[in-house]
Parts: sequence; C-alpha cells; structure tokens
Amino acid sequence: MRLLKFLLRYFPPGIALEYIQSGEVKTKMIDLLDLDAKTDIKALALRIKNNEPIITDSVMEQLEETLLKLQSKVCDDSVKHYYKYKTLKTHLLPLTNIAFDKLGKRCLTGSYDRTCKVWDIDSGKELLTLEGHKNVVYAMSFNNPTSDKILTGSFDKTANLWCSKTGHCFHKFWGHDAEVVAVKFSPSQLRIATGSMDTTSKIFQIDTGQQVGTLKGHFGEIISLHYNNDGNQIITGSFDNTINIWDTRIFKKITTLVGHNGKISNCLYSFDCRLIASSSLDNTAKVWDVRMCSCLGTLTGHEDEVLDLALNNQASKLATASCDATARLWDITGDFRKVVVLEGHREEVSKVCFSPNGGSILTCSLDKTARLWSAETGRCMQSLAGHTDEVFSCAFSYNGDTIVTASKDNTCTIWR
Repeated sequence: MRLLKFLLRYFPPGIALEYIQSGEVKTKMIDLLDLDAKTDIKALALRIKNNEPIITDSVMEQLEETLLKLQSKVCDDSVKHYYKYKTLKTHLLPLTNIAFDKLGKRCLTGSYDRTCKVWDIDSGKELLTLEGHKNVVYAMSFNNPTSDKILTGSFDKTANLWCSKTGHCFHKFWGHDAEVVAVKFSPSQLRIATGSMDTTSKIFQIDTGQQVGTLKGHFGEIISLHYNNDGNQIITGSFDNTINIWDTRIFKKITTLVGHNGKISNCLYSFDCRLIASSSLDNTAKVWDVRMCSCLGTLTGHEDEVLDLALNNQASKLATASCDATARLWDITGDFRKVVVLEGHREEVSKVCFSPNGGSILTCSLDKTARLWSAETGRCMQSLAGHTDEVFSCAFSYNGDTIVTASKDNTCTIWR
C-alpha cells in the first residue's frame, strides 16, 4: 500500500488520501469538521499520521502545507457582496426547482412545461432541454461530485435518468401510482431513490433501470428523502406527520420518528449522519438522535408553519424558515435555544440554506427577494432584489462564490 497524494475537500473541511493497494487506486476520506482558525496544524498533522500508517515522515511537510491551505480557505471570514450576474429566462410555464452541479458551472431548472433545462452559469446559455416527461418536472439532481448524470422526478409518476453532456435518456423508472416529488442518487451512484405522493419510496438500479425495492410504511404523501453517507439508510418525511428510517439493504423500516403534530415539510441528515433534523407545519422543528431514534429537542417560537430548515456542517447550528415571515437561527449543541430571529422579509420565507463555510445564511421569500444574513450575529448583510414575483428557491454553489435564485416570474438570477 503506497500513498499517491493528498486531496482537499473544502466544504465541509476534509482531506482525502489517495493510495494504491494491490494495483488498485483507492481513496480514504478524513473529515475535519472542527477545523478552525485556532487549530494547531502541526498537532493535527501528527494526529492524522498516528491514525494512518500510510502517512510517513517523508510526507509530513506536504501534509502540513495541505492542512494550512485548507485552514486558510475554510476560515476566510471575509464578507462577499453579491451582484446580479445573469438572468436566465428559463421556461414559458412556471418553474418548480433548481439544482447546481458540484463545480457550480451548471444548474438545472424544472418546470410545468414538462421539461428540465441545463444551463451554463458563466454564459447564461441553455445547454440542454431534457424532454420526455408527460407532466410537470418537479424534482431534479446531478449525481455530484461527478455530475455526469441527471435525475428528474415528475408528476407523470416516473423518474428519468439522463446524460448531462448529451441529454440522452438512459432509463425511465416506472412503478409509482402518483407524482414523484423527491429523487436522490445513492452515495455509491449505483442506485437511485424516489419519493412519491403515493406514500412509498422506491429504489432502482442505475445500470439496469430495474426496481430493486419498495419502502412501504407511511400513511401520507412522501415529500422529502435523503440517503445517509454509506447509503445503507434512507430517511423519508411524510404528510402523515412522521419521519421513517429505512434499511436500504433489506428494504425494511428501522423505526418511525413520531412527535410532530403537523405535516413534515422537510427532513435531512447532519453531515456526519448522527442527527436528523425535521421541520413541520406544526410551527416547530425537531432534532433527533439517529442511534437512539429519539428526539433530542424541539425548536419552538415560530408563529406559523415551518417550511424549510438547514444544518451547518458541524451540526452546531440549525436555521428554519417560516410562513411567519422570519427565519430563525438555533444553537443545537446544548439546550436548543434560539440564537436570533432573522427579521426583514415582509412575507413568507420559503427556503433557507447555509453557505458552504457556514458563515452566512441565505433565505428567499414571497416578498420577491432573497437575503443574506450573518450566521454569527443574524444581521442582514445584503438583500438580493430584482425578481418581479415570489422567490421560492435559492442555493449556493459548492464553493459559495455563486448564488442562484428562482422565482415565479419564470426566471433564475445568478448572483456573483
């Protein structure tokens, strides 16, 4: 076994060891979620060396240089001001969702016009129109980090797998009895999962297009699903007020997380998959312990339905977006107390996300704007105005240098 090189992952922070074993090139990822400006790089490098026999004294200087580069990028707390870069006049009928590829060079838009379009971020030009669905294209995703495939889910009860370079449709995945509203690639990129309004989730093999399992157990529509890091589990959030955890190897339910008194609006894993966070139309969010399958805390304070939530990479902070025209920032490391209320939007806040380095929070609203907030103080740093109708979705690129906002005015705006 021989080390070939170190690879950097900036967000969330980590390094990969690329090595050769028995003639095969392999990679091992080391998460460094606690890396900050105060981290002693020499001590961290020594700790990594002690845990990884493949790292020898001869590469210690290179390891320290790699860690310093990572620290410099991750701990850059300079405030970026975003300017309107391009406006993408996307579809004739309303937009549904947006998604970035890993490098932030392309984005996807779905629409009621039954298509998904692929856009070049730098030029603002349309690269591809993916045609083949017979109803609204609602959910879409690149298979990041390779980003060579696209997955779409439609109200026509199917999902499609496409080549992101040519637009060729590899497979159409059949089997649902109602709209497909959530789609995800497995971490191995060998399978895909779909969530449907028919109360089930299905898993398909990518190479053959064949269905390999159905996850049955909800009594209401599924609106959110996520894989854990090794792909052995999926969580699904449902209008039956619950979150289910599933074993994807045997297609059986592990447990049901019960506690919300309203429909689930979103659910997701923390980056390390130790926690699950859920938001609900009961005006609350909850944090759950995955191993114990128990609720660690309930976040109360919103005066209306909670529509979305996001976790930072360290799972120390959680942000929520609500119909009460506010977003809220919570400390979930101890007593689950509210840190600050993000006030400034005039209408419902529909989406919230953290910047890749966790320093900023992005929200969008029915008031036709998106806003950037400090994740430390809650201060509004910038209002992104220009849309002429409700802004219903927003996202950061992988490195945080680009933002895309999607509006009911049928445009996407690129901010840089």
